[in-house]
Amino acid sequence: MVIGAMTDHLASHELHQLRAFLVVAKHLSFSKAAELLGITPSSVSQTVRNFEETVGTQLLHRTTRSVSLTEAGTALFERANPAAFELRAAVDQARRASRSIAGTVRVHAIRSASRKYIEPILARFSDRYPDVVVDLTVDDTVTDLVVGGYDVALRVGEVIERNMIAVRIGPELRQVAVATPEYVETHGQPEHPRDLLQHRCIRWRWPGRSTPYAWEFFENGTWFDVIVDGPLIVDSREAALGAVLDSIGIGFVIEDTVTELFDQKQLVKLLDGWSAPFPGLYICYPDQRHMRAALRAFIDTVRSEA
Repeated sequence: MVIGAMTDHLASHELHQLRAFLVVAKHLSFSKAAELLGITPSSVSQTVRNFEETVGTQLLHRTTRSVSLTEAGTALFERANPAAFELRAAVDQARRASRSIAGTVRVHAIRSASRKYIEPILARFSDRYPDVVVDLTVDDTVTDLVVGGYDVALRVGEVIERNMIAVRIGPELRQVAVATPEYVETHGQPEHPRDLLQHRCIRWRWPGRSTPYAWEFFENGTWFDVIVDGPLIVDSREAALGAVLDSIGIGFVIEDTVTELFDQKQLVKLLDGWSAPFPGLYICYPDQRHMRAALRAFIDTVRSEA
């Protein structure tokens, strides 16, 4: 009997019976087998009898004083016991691997999240877990985590797939409309988000999508969208910001990514009263009963440093 045959053709109760037989056959004692299996001697005896009925032959000789193997029992023990040993060894190996902090963790992160939460921890993480390989993809494309073969992702809440565990990291964020002083001097500034329809706006779209992102504002307890227009559509936030700094139009940016530009008077904030905070970034991963130690270590490190 080989392991494949054991697992492919034996039902769970038959595996239970086989295990009882192997323990009895090894020690030639029902009482010793009962002690090792944690059940009564009578339960062991009945389990082995049921197994003999299953295989259709007697496997043990029983007397009041001794237990011995029949010819069929000897043949079964000699063939099945090594296979059972290998099976136990394989399970033990898998158990040790689950506790070992080693292996590859595949990570997908939007650019802003990678810069803020992943890249700063990589040196410390590598020093602490030298046997873990972090395979990092930095990309603003909205990618299906499971289909892409990723273990974990950092992204904003609106593009997290269902059935994912999502844990917020970091503070709330705000998106704000911005322009250069030169643009405002030439074109004026909007007094209400609807006034953006009369302005030149730099539109951004998620990489891989065809429709530009609708700018979101908050008024009287409700979010609303403004579908802006303008001379440029890009799928790179860096390119969009560059166009704003060139005074091509008004942009819509994450506030804390341009604070220095506000301080340097290169940008002015527009429509501030309509820009409300939102939860921000999340670390997300598929729901799983048994998480690999390497993945848990990575997630815990990111969360502790956020």
